[in-house]
Amino acid sequence: MKITRLLLYFFLLICNWAVAQNKTNKQYAGNPVFPGWYADPEGTVFKNTFWIYPTFSAPYNQQVHFDAFSSKDLVSWTKHPNILDTSSIQWAHRAMWAPAIIEKNGKYYLFFSANDIQNEKQKGGIGIAIADQPAGPFKDYLGKPLIADFYNKAQPIDQFVFKDLNGAYYLIYGGWGHCNIAQLKEDFTGFIPFEDGKIFREITPDQYKEGPMMFVRKGKYYFMWSEGGWTGPNYSVAYAIGDSPFGPFKRIGKILKQNPAIATGAGHHSVIKIPSKDKWYIVYHRRPLGETNANSRVTCIDRMYFDREGLIKPVIITNEGVKKTRLR
Repeated sequence: MKITRLLLYFFLLICNWAVAQNKTNKQYAGNPVFPGWYADPEGTVFKNTFWIYPTFSAPYNQQVHFDAFSSKDLVSWTKHPNILDTSSIQWAHRAMWAPAIIEKNGKYYLFFSANDIQNEKQKGGIGIAIADQPAGPFKDYLGKPLIADFYNKAQPIDQFVFKDLNGAYYLIYGGWGHCNIAQLKEDFTGFIPFEDGKIFREITPDQYKEGPMMFVRKGKYYFMWSEGGWTGPNYSVAYAIGDSPFGPFKRIGKILKQNPAIATGAGHHSVIKIPSKDKWYIVYHRRPLGETNANSRVTCIDRMYFDREGLIKPVIITNEGVKKTRLR
């Protein structure tokens, strides 16, 4: 009996060692990259660390907080729970989603949607929270929504903050098939009117639905958005290319969509570029096979490539995810 117990003890030690070695030597992240129902991921880099700020995917009355995740290598992720919730935002009470974050002068500004307002009589819209660190804690910056009205028929949701090459900051946002762009003031407390006196300029491309984002590569402006219904299998991402943040943007085509053998509902994404390299990742949510609940969404990362003409190649969604990568 003693020998049997001793052998069992050593067997368990070897198994534990093997599990630890597997975690240590893991070379691919796997999709999803972290557990839990999370959607609308905002991926970025702060202080040589990868960060993801997603929506907590749940019924709207339960969707009242944000978690964040950080990683040094895209493989192992640390959860930073409850970086912001409705107790810190007195005007928000439900449906907090689609966080967008940017750092400026040592402060971190987290833009978010709240309350899913359907008309201008309801309270809510796009707000801002501020913190001294990427993991928060964040607190209300304005004490009220930054945008609470419907300009150019765009529902005030799904915001993205874009820093242009000249240092100007723009808010790009909009649901219900309309997308606006507006230049933010230096302190992010409001907007700077354009030359024609208007504050919100519509840049809606063909088949746009929601989830806009923008980046610059080799002097060209890539404008991306989600199409289809977020609750269905055909949610997807398309893009256009322009010469300025204002376009005009003519739809080129889809680059992210479901693969019925892997997952459905692939959409509402962001993009991470490795600093000083032409190496790109797409961070997005999708619905695991067999899941039909609207909120059963997970966060994934795959590589994003360009062809010689600068067009984005269709993204291949995978189960293995991306390879371990450290920032220097």
